[in-house]
Amino acid sequence: MDANSVQPETRDYDVVVIGAGPAGENVAQYATQHSGLTAVLVEAELVGGECSYYACMPSKALLVPLEIANQADHMHGLEPERLSNEQLLKRRDHWVSHYRDAGQVSWAQGVGLDVVRGAGRLIGDRLVQVDGAEPVVLRARQAVVIATGSEPVVPAVYQGIRAWGSRDATGVVEVPGHLAIIGGGVVACEAATWMRALGSQVTMLVRGGSLLPKQEPFARELIAEGLRRQGIEVITGANVSSCTRADPQDTGLGHIHGGPVTLHLADGSGPELVADELLVATGRRPELGNLGLDAVGLSAQDITGGSTPEWLYAVGDASGGALLTHMGKYQARVIGERIAARAAGRTPDAVPESVPVPQVIFTEPQLAHTGLTEAQARAAGIDVAVTAVDYNTVAGASLLRDDLVGRANLVIDRARKVMVGATFVGPEVGELIHGATIAIVAATPIPLLRHAVPSYPTASELWLRLIEALPEEVLH
Repeated sequence: MDANSVQPETRDYDVVVIGAGPAGENVAQYATQHSGLTAVLVEAELVGGECSYYACMPSKALLVPLEIANQADHMHGLEPERLSNEQLLKRRDHWVSHYRDAGQVSWAQGVGLDVVRGAGRLIGDRLVQVDGAEPVVLRARQAVVIATGSEPVVPAVYQGIRAWGSRDATGVVEVPGHLAIIGGGVVACEAATWMRALGSQVTMLVRGGSLLPKQEPFARELIAEGLRRQGIEVITGANVSSCTRADPQDTGLGHIHGGPVTLHLADGSGPELVADELLVATGRRPELGNLGLDAVGLSAQDITGGSTPEWLYAVGDASGGALLTHMGKYQARVIGERIAARAAGRTPDAVPESVPVPQVIFTEPQLAHTGLTEAQARAAGIDVAVTAVDYNTVAGASLLRDDLVGRANLVIDRARKVMVGATFVGPEVGELIHGATIAIVAATPIPLLRHAVPSYPTASELWLRLIEALPEEVLH
């Protein structure tokens, strides 16, 4: 018999998950942990996904020490800290487990999940073929879940020059003398922060009129000011017409990928710019190619639009929702429990129609936001009241820095007297934003929220000042 004609082994599970990042791990765990169902994770790269090795974990491993050093630089009574590039990168390597996933595999197996290595694709209803070292067909009795994450979007002008992507930025090994960054979003702002601290001259080229266009205007301005204080050049309205590079090479993760990069700026937005390396941080999109969707009569638009058969789900970045790990994990928990409930013939627990999307940007200062901005609330037809205060109006917040910079606001639905959005910019605001998320999810009335007493002296006093500044008709 021809060896090529041997059919792959078929294995049966209740749940087959394509993609073993945080969302894939969570959906499998929640579907099986109390139900007796079985699940398998299919992963072509590292178990743990983008977040664990190339995004959330390494970026924060790099940024948190910088935040502590910055605090020392801005507080009388402490000597400024000296940054060690070698030790900072060693810390990053520790938090990414030196790009080995044995620990993640051990965790999965410890909670009863199988792991199959290879690229998974649909070949029929509830059927997934894994093309790995040992091809196998996985048959799902209950559900198949697509949890393949997202991939970077690289405009045509930057293709072919082996520019850095976000993986190279978090995995930096060689620090460029001059790094140009294309983009003004979260990845661009955070990467600019740690690359500047590592010693790069950093120039950010932002196509639009401001950084972080989805955030409140005051927040954008404070972040831009903070980047410039660190010596980062921020050029807005930058339109790159062409990009060339001498001797582009695949030199490995985090190494400089060839000779100098020359960027030509059009429309009078600036002169020619030459940099040692270029980071393209222009966004991401759901990674839905090569999944065999046509085998079950579906398209990528069906997946992101939720038009799927009852046995097929998408979670995390692949679903087309917010490209944030914590939102993917939340969605995975909900869907995992739903799969388990349906398998047992139970009605799944009800969930809110919508939940606020919180986000923390670990720049200097930090930016934390949840729910709607003022502009988004007004666009949704909400009659809003907005309250805002500076950080230095509160003693507890002022103790965090001797030259404090920060501001916070709340967006209130006047008719319902509830919060619909909040933004904090300042030191350690990532630890403040969850209170706003809870208030929005619970629809806590402002007259009741007034009785949540903040501790003194802490930055939580900002809540009191924000509520005190609201109009009388909202307070009672």
